[in-house]
Amino acid sequence: MRAAGEYTGFVPDMQRRQLMNFVLVTTAGIPVLVALGCYLWYFVPPVSGGGGGAQLAGDVDGNPVALESWVKSHKDNDRELVQGLKGEPYYLISTPDNIKDFALLSVCTHLGCVVPWNKAANKFCCPCHGSQYDENGKVVRGPAPLSLALAHTTTLNGNLALSPWTEQDFRTGEDPWWK
Repeated sequence: MRAAGEYTGFVPDMQRRQLMNFVLVTTAGIPVLVALGCYLWYFVPPVSGGGGGAQLAGDVDGNPVALESWVKSHKDNDRELVQGLKGEPYYLISTPDNIKDFALLSVCTHLGCVVPWNKAANKFCCPCHGSQYDENGKVVRGPAPLSLALAHTTTLNGNLALSPWTEQDFRTGEDPWWK
């Protein structure tokens, strides 16, 4: 008759009930807390690491760009994309015998399209929504709210290198927004 589940008079004591409640709450609470932590971590902004040192500019294949070959193959006021800081596309601007001391990030500040140089209009024109930037990357027509980001150009062992621009923006007189 005991196998049939008859009442034996056994009542679990309070300690056992508390243990079972603790096990239940813990096994349900841990996944909820992990999911909540992941959700909250999404809102923590990423911190850019590393120093402010120069990074070699790369060509289409990622190979370093030599200053001497660049000057030989480009005319005055030519602009060409190179892989710059964080692998992003930057425009190097040629002068008659060198390059300008700054490079321009080619990403539109409106929605992130790559902005080509329009030689006929002598400005950068975004193909997505019509934003326009002058020859130095300053916004001249919206909807882009900000000018193109800048980077310093230097040479390391004969190769072109880019480093972060942390000074005041010479085009607007304001602190750089791209820090």
